[in-house]
Amino acid sequence: MAVLTFELPDGTTRDVDVRRVLNAGYAGRSQDDVAAHVAELAELGVPAPSETPALYPVSPYLAQQTDRVAAQHPRTSGEAEWALIVAAEGELLLTAACDHTDRDLEVHGVAWSKNAGPDVLARRAWRLADVEPRLDALTLRAWVSHDGKESEIQHGTLAELLTPGYWADVLRSRGDLVPGTVLISGTIPMAGGVDQFADGWRVELGDPATGDVIQLAYDVVPMPEPIG
Repeated sequence: MAVLTFELPDGTTRDVDVRRVLNAGYAGRSQDDVAAHVAELAELGVPAPSETPALYPVSPYLAQQTDRVAAQHPRTSGEAEWALIVAAEGELLLTAACDHTDRDLEVHGVAWSKNAGPDVLARRAWRLADVEPRLDALTLRAWVSHDGKESEIQHGTLAELLTPGYWADVLRSRGDLVPGTVLISGTIPMAGGVDQFADGWRVELGDPATGDVIQLAYDVVPMPEPIG
């Protein structure tokens, strides 16, 4: 499986041999807002989940630290998220992530679409215990680039999403709170009028109390046309 390396603020690193990846969906803290979002997606042909919040298993090799994502067609896009990582001896880490999703496939099955692109993770992380007291104030932002011009597409705080602690309890109840597990949080709303089908994505997880920012960025690279 993939081995990811995360640098902590004190300069130490953690190597994580990824064994399982789970993507949360419809994970807003207000489930009334989530229900409205499900109805909006249904009008676009995206099937509604059987329950919310949802949890989608993803192939472990899709957890990547990369600056290039190969796209099989123009209708793929990212989502600004945080990731909870279970490191050795159960240490919990928090970092920025971007779930790159096939939007055409999404109308046929959300779980399928989540397995059609990588979950890109940052190369730095915080210990969850160090930021948990101010978790709701942490910021989550994303920008897309088109022909070299960047536009902000997502901007919010972790107060909008179910907490890492909530998901740690879910993982514990499933027997999945073990080293090598990565959980991706689900996302915040996208700004209207910004084209999500971009040449590149950049995501930041910020801590206003310290000014520290964890960032990832990648280019979206079209794959060649198939032969045959």
